Order: sequence, then C-alpha cells, then structure tokens
Amino acid sequence: MTTTKVILKTILGSGALAVGLLAGDPASVTVRSSFVSSAEAVIGRPLTPLSYAGVARRTTRRAVAVGAAAGAAAAVAPVVVAPARTCVQAVDAYGRLYWRCP
Repeated sequence: MTTTKVILKTILGSGALAVGLLAGDPASVTVRSSFVSSAEAVIGRPLTPLSYAGVARRTTRRAVAVGAAAGAAAAVAPVVVAPARTCVQAVDAYGRLYWRCP
C-alpha cells in the first residue's frame, strides 16, 4: 500500500469517527421504558449512609456542635483545671478535644 492511500484512509476514518461522535447527543435521547419512573433526590440527604457526602456532612455537624459546646463551657466556667504537664491535649476524628497522657 502506498503512503498516499494510508494517509487517505486515516483521514477518512478520522472524519467518520468525528461525524459519528458529533452527529447526535446521546443525552437528549429519552428512554420511555425504565425500571425507575423518576429519580428524586433531596439536597443534603445522600442515598447511602456511607457516601462521602454523608460522612462529610455528619463530621462537620459534629465538629460544629462540639465547638459550640466547648465555647459555651468556656463562657460558663472560665477557670479550668488542667491535668498534669505531661499530658497533651489532642483532637480525635470527630473534632472532640481530649487529654492524652503517656
């Protein structure tokens, strides 16, 4: 096969592929028959409880609640007795403060 024929076939193949991809929008095709009649989602309520959005939402809610409770406690009791100096204050995965002593 000559170089000209290879180039011509490549150009024609690329053109056919481009026309096939750009000819119709598959998203605009509506399917009348389906197992699910309609999909309705409530914003802020993920379908699965272990989804990333659900975990992030609950973690943020807990952190805000703990922060508000800590702020209220600090306002009510400004004098706090801390444990011995060898202990270190740390934050767990849920944003709660605790003392870690070796």
